[in-house]
Amino acid sequence: MAKRPYRMTKRASARDDTRERIIRATMTLHDELGVATTPYSAIAERAGVGAATIYRNFPSIDDLVTACGAHVWRDMRPPVPQEAAGVFKGLTGRARRLERLVVELDAFYRRGEPRLIRAAQDRHRVAGLDMFLSHVDAGIEALVREALAEGASEEETQIVLAITDFRVWLSLKRLRQSKAELIRMILSLMNCALGPAAKNAPA
Repeated sequence: MAKRPYRMTKRASARDDTRERIIRATMTLHDELGVATTPYSAIAERAGVGAATIYRNFPSIDDLVTACGAHVWRDMRPPVPQEAAGVFKGLTGRARRLERLVVELDAFYRRGEPRLIRAAQDRHRVAGLDMFLSHVDAGIEALVREALAEGASEEETQIVLAITDFRVWLSLKRLRQSKAELIRMILSLMNCALGPAAKNAPA
């Protein structure tokens, strides 16, 4: 009887190790092949387990994507609404706050670029990805609203959301500018689009 808890603990540990191996193999293949186009057979081969083992641990692709999402979230560290205010703590004036916004989003986009691209491609094919990106979108919107602070119109908010959108950032990054040049360009675009309200934003 004394050995039973030990055997149960050992079994649980082996099960956790198997799940972790499956998740890591899945994340690697998703990066290589895309989410919706990665078959369970490829995951099984990469993880060194049978396909039945994957289905037993993750009955659907959404179950697997959700499990991977927790790991990806820790790696990418997306903005979250409840932390938005702290990002701008001590900063006064819209210009300084918008600059911090662009710097923060640039850092996030650089951390998550490959996976954000893959996720966007399959967003409407995999419910778990749509949920993941919806949380990302909510965090970005919270940052934008906090950067503009009270008194900003909804039009101004939507303008900044459009200019700081990941797809816009990606298009501008493809111009092969340095990080500093990219940040200056986004701020200049924001300054022009917002007009008099942003006349003091750094160019």
